[in-house]
Amino acid sequence: MSALLEHVMSPEVRPFAIAAAMILIVGSIEVVSMLVGASLSEMLGTNIDFGHPSDNGVINAISWINVGGVPLLIFLLLLLGAFSISGFLIQDIARMVAGPLPATLASVGAVAVSIPLVRAASRGIARVIPKDESYAVGLGDLVGRVGEVVIGPLDQGPPGRVSVADIHGNRHFVWAVAAPSSLPLPQGTMVLPVDRAGTRFVAVKADDELKPSKPPLSS
Repeated sequence: MSALLEHVMSPEVRPFAIAAAMILIVGSIEVVSMLVGASLSEMLGTNIDFGHPSDNGVINAISWINVGGVPLLIFLLLLLGAFSISGFLIQDIARMVAGPLPATLASVGAVAVSIPLVRAASRGIARVIPKDESYAVGLGDLVGRVGEVVIGPLDQGPPGRVSVADIHGNRHFVWAVAAPSSLPLPQGTMVLPVDRAGTRFVAVKADDELKPSKPPLSS
């Protein structure tokens, strides 16, 4: 065990060990924040639209790498994971051939390998994961569309989750709280998002005439 730890923390692979540790730290923070009703994804700004050109060069670069448009937190975890794995592999191969490379040189190689890997991975992951927000429509387009509380109840405290379909019929799972004058809205309640602040919506109970005729998700 001590030999493995010594190998992982050796100077030539230290950047890749730090990247691996960051994955564990970020993942743990996200799990804890979800348990208390917040989200690290929300704080990182998952409402950035990676699908359209921006005046910000950093966002444009991320958009090119993150071709699938996965949320920013997932993109960062993919990038850290690809960088860490690529770096360890590069150093292991170099060690078998001649000797470990300098950490800086190995890091450059790991970045070069990581970019196409992350680009391909984001494209594949985006096809199978539900999106918290829509990259085809703006978040504002979801205001006024009837949804259903899937994680609740919604009150004026920590936000819950509401499932809302956009104009194309694509379903999105967004953070929401109840309006200040509203009673708690339990899971399965049909609600109407009436406002939003960033990625967090404010919802009220939907009137009967607005409710869809088909059975709700919970059924």
